[in-house]
Amino acid sequence: AMEKSYTSMFLLLVAISCALAKDAGKKDAKETTAKPKLPQTLSRGWGDQLIWTQTYEEALFRSKHSNKPLMIIHHLDDCPHSQALKKAFAEHKDIQKLAEKFILLNLVYETTDKNLSPDGQYVPRILFIDPSLTVRADITGRYSNRLYAYEPSDISLLYSNMQKALKLLKTEL
Repeated sequence: AMEKSYTSMFLLLVAISCALAKDAGKKDAKETTAKPKLPQTLSRGWGDQLIWTQTYEEALFRSKHSNKPLMIIHHLDDCPHSQALKKAFAEHKDIQKLAEKFILLNLVYETTDKNLSPDGQYVPRILFIDPSLTVRADITGRYSNRLYAYEPSDISLLYSNMQKALKLLKTEL
């Protein structure tokens, strides 16, 4: 039964990959007529010069083995709040610089890991995970009803939370 579910999961991933590859091909054709644009990367616009991981599993592995904290950004392409935060994040030079010290992952889908939605599944939400693979539930934004939500006006709080995640790393490990 386990093998069967792995096989169907694998086939699903292959199907999704093929569909995404087809879409990417269509988009590329359109974009060449417009101004030359950087190829869309795993950054999804959150910082094209940053190195992003593809999956949660890869991100956890890299965090553990590089001893860098992991920053996970949950967002949706059609969510105006996510888009506004993405723009603020991508344009904030200090955040982009600090983000280089993290393993980065942005997700446009929910994971099955309940640790990544400690207070619910909403977007945008940003969580930090230390290299011991502990979700830092203590690093929160300013909203009591959505602890890990940030808005563009909270960008300096996000920056200080990123600094906090790095500081905790040095003091606790």
